[in-house]
Amino acid sequence: MASESGELTSTDYIQHHLQNMTYGKLPAGYTRYDGSVTQTSQWTMAHTSQEAKDMGFMAVHVDSMAWSIGLGALLCFVFWRVAKKASTGVPSGIVTFIEMVVDFIDDQVKSIFHFHNPFIAPMALMTFTWILLMNAMDLIPVDWLPMAAAKVSGDPHLFFKVVPTTDVNVTLGMAFAVMLMMIGFGISRKGAIGFVKEFTFHPFEPSFKSPWGIVAAPFVIAFNFLLEVAAFIAKPVSLALRLFGNLYAGEVIFILIALLYSAGFLGMLGGGLLQWGWAVFHILVIALQAYIFMVLTIVYMAMAHESGDH
Repeated sequence: MASESGELTSTDYIQHHLQNMTYGKLPAGYTRYDGSVTQTSQWTMAHTSQEAKDMGFMAVHVDSMAWSIGLGALLCFVFWRVAKKASTGVPSGIVTFIEMVVDFIDDQVKSIFHFHNPFIAPMALMTFTWILLMNAMDLIPVDWLPMAAAKVSGDPHLFFKVVPTTDVNVTLGMAFAVMLMMIGFGISRKGAIGFVKEFTFHPFEPSFKSPWGIVAAPFVIAFNFLLEVAAFIAKPVSLALRLFGNLYAGEVIFILIALLYSAGFLGMLGGGLLQWGWAVFHILVIALQAYIFMVLTIVYMAMAHESGDH
């Protein structure tokens, strides 16, 4: 985390806060952060950004996994408790708030999704609230939880990111889950043949009514397939990168503002004002990105259910 002179620089500070706690496999003969050399390949925690990078694709971001699963479990627990408290009487407190959220999501689903599928509304509710909760972790001052984790672990250089949606692996994971649901609902709604025809007979329908049409048909089908697959894959990728980019940029700004606290009293005063102002604005970003992800997910589910011929 420190530079070669032993002093913490602004670059070191930023890079440390943007690095995930990574668990992965290092190859045999790898020179580690303390100069030791691994005799065999081993699974271990990364102590530097370079070690995390060298662990490759199969490495696990422990902090992102822990926070996303933990917040999801907390959300399920809250919903379970509210469901137990719900009654025919006048609701109050958190029950009222949850009912407002449920009604809001239900209205969004009804306005976008015009098919019968009891899975869509609960999925949209969980998507919106889970992403909103993960995004809201960005409002916690950037040093509080990492410093607490460093003290508990005894490692002052511990990597510890607390906003799961600033990890592109998390957002891509959610987006590809949406893609798998699109494939599953598409096949169940249209059948395997109908689903394949969407990728091969659109936007240019091959003709089999003439010799030239028969000759050209394989080329038209191949072109359609490449075009439709590219468009299909672009949906989850754009869904993931939009959420990741906005939250990652917000986190970087919070980290840059936090650097002002090391610039004396005036820096602390200016940093405090800037942090408050950016946090107020960032609340809109947090809610808007959760809403956009949910709405686009509903739209993609509706597209998967459409069975009209092109």
